[in-house]
Amino acid sequence: MYYREYSPHPALAAHIACVWAAQAPGGAHVHRVLPDNCVDILWQDNGQSGFAVGMMSAAILVASERPVRTLAVRFKPGMAGAFLHTPMQEITDQRADIDLLWGHSDADRLADALWTSEAPLRARLALIERELLRRLRAASALPAGAATLVQRALATLDDSGGEVRIEALAAALGVSRQHLAAQFRQHVGLSPKLFARICRFRQATAAIKVAPAPDWAQLALACGYFDQSHLIHDFQEFSGSAPERFHFSNQTDA
Repeated sequence: MYYREYSPHPALAAHIACVWAAQAPGGAHVHRVLPDNCVDILWQDNGQSGFAVGMMSAAILVASERPVRTLAVRFKPGMAGAFLHTPMQEITDQRADIDLLWGHSDADRLADALWTSEAPLRARLALIERELLRRLRAASALPAGAATLVQRALATLDDSGGEVRIEALAAALGVSRQHLAAQFRQHVGLSPKLFARICRFRQATAAIKVAPAPDWAQLALACGYFDQSHLIHDFQEFSGSAPERFHFSNQTDA
């Protein structure tokens, strides 16, 4: 499977992690996508509308019967709402057609431009960036308090690798845990606790990919887990397999 990421336009860098392109082979290919604490919008050359994929709380299996080309944008946590204009918890573990979120006219115009163009991949991705820049300029800003609260919380969780306790985080921000959770669900799509768990899970999957023979107990502690059983629980919930099986499949695919 071909996959390549590109840095976003500088004016979008605060909101977007990357734009990317991929091509999946045909022949009943199945690709597993893990939770990554991000929201993506994808456009594919299969004649269907572009669609947003909300925050994920579990792995999904994406099957393709024929080669499918994809052009996409990946938002930084908490940033997709300014472009999608919908409470983010409404699309958690869901996909939402862009023509319903943006209107058929704008969505169809962009899709036609992407797939009728003979321009190089990066130039077609620039068409997506141009539309996002237009929407960013037209978007009404979040209330300053909500934006600051959510971004400060996200920065703390990312910097700690998901190890900070949510009670301590809420106290440091001067709000109740319930208020923080409500803001997180609206602007991020997950609860702070679930976001933190996926942060730890991502650290663990990254460590496994470069470890030929992991010491599971030590890896659990290094990634902020209380013990190995908590690591196993998260792997089963987020990837659908035990850590040993996940590690074996990654070593086999490498």
